[in-house]
Amino acid sequence: MASSAQIPGARVPLRTKFFFGLGATAESITLAAVGGYAMFYYNQVLGLPATLAGLAITVSLVLDGFADPIVGSLSDRTRGKLGRRHPYMYLAPVPVALCIVALFNPPAAFSHLWLFVWFSGFIVTLRVFMAVYHVPHLALGGELSGDYTERSRIMSWNNLLGMIGTAGTSFVALTFFFHKTAEYPRGLLNPHAYTPFAFAVAGSGMLLLLASAWFTRDRIALLPKTPDDLPAFSPFEFMKDMGSAFSNRNYVYLLIAYFFLSLMLGIRQGLGLYMNTFFWEFTSEQIRWFVIGTISGYFLGFATAARLHGRFDKKIAIIVTCVLLATIPAIAPSLRILGLFPEPGQPMLLPLIIIFTGLGSCVASIMSISVMSALADIADENEVRYGYRQEGVLYSTRALFSKIDAAIGHFFAGMALDIVAFPEKAQPGQVDRQTLMDLALVDAPIATIPGLIAVFFYARYKINRKSYDATQAQLQVLRRERAAKAAPAGQPGAEPDGMVGETTT
Repeated sequence: MASSAQIPGARVPLRTKFFFGLGATAESITLAAVGGYAMFYYNQVLGLPATLAGLAITVSLVLDGFADPIVGSLSDRTRGKLGRRHPYMYLAPVPVALCIVALFNPPAAFSHLWLFVWFSGFIVTLRVFMAVYHVPHLALGGELSGDYTERSRIMSWNNLLGMIGTAGTSFVALTFFFHKTAEYPRGLLNPHAYTPFAFAVAGSGMLLLLASAWFTRDRIALLPKTPDDLPAFSPFEFMKDMGSAFSNRNYVYLLIAYFFLSLMLGIRQGLGLYMNTFFWEFTSEQIRWFVIGTISGYFLGFATAARLHGRFDKKIAIIVTCVLLATIPAIAPSLRILGLFPEPGQPMLLPLIIIFTGLGSCVASIMSISVMSALADIADENEVRYGYRQEGVLYSTRALFSKIDAAIGHFFAGMALDIVAFPEKAQPGQVDRQTLMDLALVDAPIATIPGLIAVFFYARYKINRKSYDATQAQLQVLRRERAAKAAPAGQPGAEPDGMVGETTT
């Protein structure tokens, strides 16, 4: 196997971590706008039946999910001056922006059928172009360092800045676009607010995506290169890549676990605005203050994840946080069903929900960082087995599982709305109480079940610090052998694991 470029060691500059994470900010702004507002807009503002709105999102997630591993394999096998990841990171931003504008601006007087077609078409196109960016971007993060805890620090920045994008989108949207007016006391029901919102999301998302790609380009020369004797991308090679990924049991357990976790998250995301607007009867101005809990929780996760990984195996962090992520969001709705929680309009309700939001965000942050860091450890195992790194395939196939399952979750959310007979163009405070309690049963105890099933499979993951160290020792030997083979006659091979100079945090 031909030599690859040297892989950066433990130290990665703070500047690189920040601009890498900035890509997650842009991704989050884009996907938060679509995941958080598109279904609500098409259902409650435009009148598209909830099942059709949920189906459109389901179709987009499934097709996008299958695009992910193709992009991952293509990225892993790309050669050129821009490296394996950056060509795709430059390609996607402009089409993404155009799709966002179109998505929130369907032609007037469309029938339900044509609304569904428009919604489906542009959300599919948007998600495919986001995959073109997202998969190489995540793979880039996985290969920036070979150190066990430094990987967690890199993913901590990605996670934190991604959540700032999500929370910031919500705060800005509810403050500046969906605020109440005399005509629309509930700003989310104002149809005129969605066009300027779409342009703001499209512009900011495009600029940040491009900035992340541009300001990480200096790392290209230091990243792994596609081996000279690795065949170019083809359907046959793609199937080989998938086979290599699925041959790793640790990876398979993470995928199965994430399948169940994503089902839970998809259901809750699909019902989120409905719960906040109708079950809790929060106004847009109140919902925006969830950002306090969200950002506080993610800052806490950012500050503690790498420290936890320095003391405990990532597996322990994953299991504990998965249990908490499944149960914490269910506590408040369950207590209200039992009559043990403040009702809408009571002064303690908003602070308590913000606290629960912060707790959920903290454990979600630590769990996401832990899993993303663990995937880079699995890439080490596969390099030992197959001679080249597969970050693109590993991260993208995980994304495939999450999107298929999130699609199922959104579809279930849409079905649940119809099953409980949730009214179209409803008004807060006027929805039947039993309908709201039925909705809360889906969002809380029922949605928790797949999250707890995920814990069982996360517990099957086997990589720990000891096995990681053994893999690193094998990689040192293999890389020296490759460097020696690639060196010109009479010259020693280059040391493949030298440190990259610049102090970091």
